[in-house]
Amino acid sequence: MRIVLDAMGSDNHPGPEVEAAIELAGSMGENLILVGDAARLKDMLGSRAPKVEVVNAPDVFEMSDHIGPGALRRSQNSMGIGLDLVKSGEAGAFVTAGNTAGALAIALARLGRLQGVLRPALTVMYPVRGGKCVALDIGANAECKPEYLLQFGLMGAVYAEQILGVGTPRVGLISNGEEEGKGSDLVKAAYPLLAASGLNFVGNMESKELFGGHADVAVTDGFTGNVLMKTAEAVAKLITDRLREELMASPLTKLGGLLSRPAFRSLRKDLDPAEVGAATLLGVNGLVFIGHGRSDARAIISAVKLAQRSVDVGLLASLRTRIEQGLSQIKSPATG
Repeated sequence: MRIVLDAMGSDNHPGPEVEAAIELAGSMGENLILVGDAARLKDMLGSRAPKVEVVNAPDVFEMSDHIGPGALRRSQNSMGIGLDLVKSGEAGAFVTAGNTAGALAIALARLGRLQGVLRPALTVMYPVRGGKCVALDIGANAECKPEYLLQFGLMGAVYAEQILGVGTPRVGLISNGEEEGKGSDLVKAAYPLLAASGLNFVGNMESKELFGGHADVAVTDGFTGNVLMKTAEAVAKLITDRLREELMASPLTKLGGLLSRPAFRSLRKDLDPAEVGAATLLGVNGLVFIGHGRSDARAIISAVKLAQRSVDVGLLASLRTRIEQGLSQIKSPATG
């Protein structure tokens, strides 16, 4: 199955997207589709990626655009056309570094939710002690109900199994204390649902347990998850920036830095969001990946590779099966 890349998504589009497409052309070739201003894209690609297909999209959903009926009716934007290729089965996944709210809304409008899913969730992978931890939701749902967190736990477990290769993933609930009964009303109500779900639920966990590698899946509401993600990214950048400054402070530290370069390079790679490239939108009826607007070509390449891996392992089919098996008893509330 081919991967659709929104060429008009990033802050500096279509430069990073075209650069990524050229780099990927050797390994993916005809399996990559670029959607955007066809004339401009073909001119930039030249003869460097002859097998990459270009699909024209005369409109762009800009970072400054707001969600509304009028915006969603603009069917000729690159997000809408790209997602339609996924809906029709012409492609297996869609990747964008565009407006996150726009991507969420258009994905829901074009693809709909998987049957039984109450709310989709944005999903990332954090570097933690001993490996990685899947975290969701990190921004799709600022306000949640306990049933949403239960479904996030199940979808996150499937994702950890398929993408990280973890058998029987440990699922934890983000809270301000480890003990049962700690946390907000939402956390307190979600705890017994997760405990009775049949998942490998390890209870509440604070941020220190998350980054200590105590769970493979971290469940939270979108508001908390978004704050956690942005804080983690800022702290990681602070650490790497301060290390670089200190290593350049004197001839002696420069020598030490030179000797330690492989270790620091490995640490920087682990902490760099560009190594993953995008958040996965779980719960919609298609594979959708949303990256930072500031993504460079390296981040977009990582996002496309994550999308390709998700297609290859049959992530969407696994989600459908597990949701049908595990969540058929949960009904969407009338207001949901």
